[in-house]
This record gives sequence, C-alpha cells and structure tokens, in this order.
Amino acid sequence: MPIRLTVIGTGYLGITHAACMADLGFEVLGLDIDADKIRRLQNGELPIHEEGLEPLLRRGLESGRLRFTTSYEEVAAFGDVHFMCLGTPQKKGEYAADVSQLDDAVEALAPHLGRECLVVGKSTVPVGTAERLAAKIQRLAPAGAGAELAWNPEFLREGFAVQDTLEPDRIVIGVRSQKAEQTLREVYRPLGEVPMVVTDFATAELVKSAANAFLATKISFINAMAEVCEAAHADVQQLATALSYDDRIGGRFLNAGLGFGGGCLPKDIRAFMARAGELGADQALTFLREVDAINMRRRARMVDLARELAGGSFHGCTVGVLGAAFKPNSDDIRDSPALDVAATIGQQGGLVSVYDPIALDNARKAHPELSYATSAAEAARGANVVLLLTEWNEFVQLDPEELGAVVATRKIVDGRNALDPARWRAAGWHYRALGRP
Repeated sequence: MPIRLTVIGTGYLGITHAACMADLGFEVLGLDIDADKIRRLQNGELPIHEEGLEPLLRRGLESGRLRFTTSYEEVAAFGDVHFMCLGTPQKKGEYAADVSQLDDAVEALAPHLGRECLVVGKSTVPVGTAERLAAKIQRLAPAGAGAELAWNPEFLREGFAVQDTLEPDRIVIGVRSQKAEQTLREVYRPLGEVPMVVTDFATAELVKSAANAFLATKISFINAMAEVCEAAHADVQQLATALSYDDRIGGRFLNAGLGFGGGCLPKDIRAFMARAGELGADQALTFLREVDAINMRRRARMVDLARELAGGSFHGCTVGVLGAAFKPNSDDIRDSPALDVAATIGQQGGLVSVYDPIALDNARKAHPELSYATSAAEAARGANVVLLLTEWNEFVQLDPEELGAVVATRKIVDGRNALDPARWRAAGWHYRALGRP
C-alpha cells in the first residue's frame, strides 16, 4: 500500500511541503488549528506569496491527492508519515527559540497514534529537541515504540521554495532505526538521485543551525568590509568581485548592503547562541553576537545616509521607499530591514511613502502609520530622497530619467547595491550606496 503523508502546520514550510509531496504522487493531508486558513487552503487560496506554489496547490486539490483538516484524530488515522512543519519563533525578551508549537502538536497528535508510524520533524530547533520529543511521543502514543521520530531539517529559500523542495541539493535525516531511514528513502525516492546524509538526531538538528550561522557570517563579513571601505574611501563591490574569484570564498552571499532579515536567519543565529550557552559551549559562538551586531548596524547606517542626503534632518522631508519585503520575490516582512528603516525615518519626522510589488498588505498591517503607494513612481513623487531597500527586479530596471521627472530632488540611496551608479549619476542623480565612495 502506498505511503500516505500528513503535514502538521500550514505555514510557509508546511504548505510548500504538502503541495510538493502531493505533486510527486503522494496522498497528503495537511493540518492546522486555524480553521479559517484551512478553509482558504481547501478553496485553493494561498495565505502567502511563493513563486510557483499556487498551481501545485490547485493541482493537488483537483486531483484529490491533497486535502486539509483541523482534526488530529483524522490525521493520525490517515497518515503513515507525519511531517511536523511548525514555527519556532524567538521568545519575547530572549534569544532562545520558542518550541511550544512543536510540543503542542506532539501532545495533540501522539494520543491518537495507535499503529506504527513515523513522525518527522522539519522545523529548525535547538539541538536536543528531537531527543525530548521522541521520548514524549513514545510516552503518549498507544503504539509506544511503534510511533518513531526522525528529524529532517528543511533548507528552503523563500522565493525558491518549490524548486528547493523538488530539486534539493541534499537531504539530511536524523534517525534511530534502519526502518525509519528506509521509510524516508522511500518518501524521497521520486526526487531522484539526491545526496542523503544519514545521521543522529543532534547532528541533523545542528546542520540547519550551522548552515544559517555560516550564511549569516558571510553576509556580515562583507558588510563589515563595507564599513571599512566607507572609512577608507574604497569600493566594497569591487572588493567583493575580487574575493569571489577565490574558490575558497566564492561570490554567493557576498553582496554588501542592508543586511539580512526574515523569519529565519536573525532568530536562528540567536537561538543557536542561546542553546550553546545552555550546553556550556557559549564561547564557541560568541562571534555570532558580532555577526548580529554588524547586521543591525547596516540599518542604522542606511538611515544615516538618507539623513545626510536630506540635509541633516528628516523633518519636512518626503522620502520615497522602494521595498517592504525582507527580500525580493516574497511578501514576508518578518524582521524586514526595509520596513525597519522606513519606520525609523518616519519616527524621526520623515514623510515616508512605501511601495512593494507584493508585500504592501502585510506592511500596512505591521506599520499603519506609514503611507503606501501603488507604484514606484507614486512612492517617489515629490520625494527629496529615494531609498531602494528591497532589490526587486522592477526596481533594478527603473529608468533614472523617468523616476527623476517625478521627484523633488534627484537623490537616491541604494541599500542593496543593485543599481548601476554610472547610469544614475549620468541622469543627474546624487547616488549613494552602502560601502561605496
């Protein structure tokens, strides 16, 4: 009998995983405790923006291979493999991760697990979480040891999540039995020849934390070099290009700018530091504090540059902001550097008008005090300073002459080093960017 899958949690990760697994031919049942979200998903409505996901969702629903429910009892009866795709946000007032959603899901699911099954964690968690949850499942499940746990961290990039699910560069599984390994090999067999790293729980949990810490470090390294370049009147873009030719370094994630945000990197490196401290290994990760500090300083430096171009004060100054999402091709505004900068300028007296191709609704809910526009030109109309804060392709391709026709003064700060300085300066713009002369 074919393996039947369930996905617990229909956030960004869960919806993507459920739709992709259904598209691979599995019967999939998604669960969430939010009844309104389940209703919308069952009607083919996505609560998030992700390239290529909506057609997969609709195809799964139309084929009958994908359904959604709010019932843990139904999920337990249906599934052979239960994927837990729940959020682990940063605890308020702390660096540590809040894993209560995972605990709540295990406590709701396990009492209904009366037959052999595999529960698979995909969330990013502090090392040691899987060990604890495995014991809880065996204690609460009528099937006892027959209800086994595995850990299978996700490595999705927002904007490329469907591609990363269906064409992963590696699959990591932390398992305790050959049976659990074989089950997951069978689940992922339709993906073809993908490198699979089979390990213990702790290593599987650490892989995701370590990967995010490395990426954050690389981004903050080049932003630290941007600080030095500004002090030395050097060009960080040329510096990064020269470094990228070194195979040991490479050019990916070596683009200086406003820094990282979103729902993963910032909170995950903080949770990693917190967990290392609990384990008595806090000195090993003290460098991540500086990584975090460098990242946050980029936002302050962006505000400073904008204020310089505004003549030393934002009072009475109109500021056009291009971008609200934390990255292009996403509507995610969690810990968005772009919105943080826009809100800070607004608090300092600036008249801020924000435009983003996708994330405006989310931005309005988070910052109703700001003004919002329906196009880049509208956001820039009458502006004394324009800020490019999210590198949407729409903004990269803007015509400096056309935009110049609607602003009050041709002054722009490129927060992502995404524009061609020579082209904008030739059109009469005072062009500034982070880490460049």
